Amino acid sequence: MSPAARILLIEDDISLAANLRQVLEDESYAVTHSARGDEGLRRAESEEFEVVVTDLRLPGLGGLELVRRLHISKPRLPVILMTAHGTIETAIEATKLGAYEYLQKPFEMERLLELLHHSVAAGTLMSEPVALAETSRPGTALVGVSNAMQEVCKEIGRVAAKPVTVLLRGETGTGKELIARAIYQHSGRSGAPFIAINCAAIPENLLESELFGHERGAFTGADHRRIGRFEQADRGTLFLDEIGDLSPGIQVKLLRVLQERTIQRVGGNETLSVDVRVIAATHRDLEAMMAEGKFRADLFYRLSVVTIHLPPLRQRREDVAVLARHFLRKYAAEYEVPEPGLSTEAIRLLEADPWPGNIRQLENVIRRLLLQARGLPIQPEQVRQSLQNPKGEEAGQSGSLHSLAADLLARAQRGELTDAYARLLEEAEKEVLTQAIELARGNQAQAARWLGISRLTLREKLTQLGLRPRHGNAG
Repeated sequence: MSPAARILLIEDDISLAANLRQVLEDESYAVTHSARGDEGLRRAESEEFEVVVTDLRLPGLGGLELVRRLHISKPRLPVILMTAHGTIETAIEATKLGAYEYLQKPFEMERLLELLHHSVAAGTLMSEPVALAETSRPGTALVGVSNAMQEVCKEIGRVAAKPVTVLLRGETGTGKELIARAIYQHSGRSGAPFIAINCAAIPENLLESELFGHERGAFTGADHRRIGRFEQADRGTLFLDEIGDLSPGIQVKLLRVLQERTIQRVGGNETLSVDVRVIAATHRDLEAMMAEGKFRADLFYRLSVVTIHLPPLRQRREDVAVLARHFLRKYAAEYEVPEPGLSTEAIRLLEADPWPGNIRQLENVIRRLLLQARGLPIQPEQVRQSLQNPKGEEAGQSGSLHSLAADLLARAQRGELTDAYARLLEEAEKEVLTQAIELARGNQAQAARWLGISRLTLREKLTQLGLRPRHGNAG
């Protein structure tokens, strides 16, 4: 089981603090409470926390000064500020000083949980070390023994300490975010923020505000000023994933930032200096897009001062077995289940697959195989079923579910069990719950919405089935 994310709650209203603590502990966070700002600062500096949630007005030390001091001593530690309506401008100032985000009281608890989920994930991106080789412990690593991966690691070593933009190129699922994190952690900016943005996941009309911020009244719904990701990443690193999906207008603004190192918030006239290293990534053919007039050539050359090409998994087949064992160790430790072995034939089948989804697809397959194996060595038939295309299965069932049903019924025929139906339902529940939690990156509220059940029901089922997926997922 992964340890619960540790939250420091700094709030002098004892009743509010008790309510918040109950909600957060129900969401499996480990909560420490301080009622004074000076005490909270001491604890945040001397103990390890994933996130600090603090009020603005506190005895001993105000929230603004607390944010300022924490950003100096622990710039990677996300701080969420709670503030009353009359202190919004102060909260914005706190964001400029390093606060991750702020909440205006009264706020919806779902919004706090959403911010906590994102801030824990952001903190993990900055602090979970990326090893540049296979390790004996489960965790995050650039795994591989192939010449192709050794060359990628050498490239990271060559460019990490240099103040240049880097363009990461490769198919979807090849691990571009992991490479970006490794460059960041081995650079001189590793003590400053690392902020990741998926440009394809944010609607075009919101992406400009997300990147550059906006002034109050800049557009309908902009009821207060917002600090953008470039300002938040000042002196740090900004990772722009799916850069090929940027609209022409935002391409122009990004080019200006790279050339002049200044930004303007949406709806504002003030020019603000920013010191940000940009790492960009794409799976698209940018040269073809330039030829079609869909991507600016000047922006391409600004982004690609250094280019690192990530090979697809089918071009590094000698890494498949190493990666498979790595993911088995990782998820066996996370789910607290015995780590199964892989038969020689199972490994051969994994190495022979073309892996169109690359490492991400392999990781998902290994996670499914682990849940099916129940501690027993993984056999070739299980691998074959997991690699089958779900569209080719009868009644729309996946190969793994079809295989499990057949296995359970065969065992029932042999008299080895009498509860095939109950076991099939339990395994199906484990699969869909696990996938929902992983897809939502640990956000139980989001997973429950997708599943069409309440968060309470989801928590009860996770407990009942012995599942404790960790908060956040930095893959």
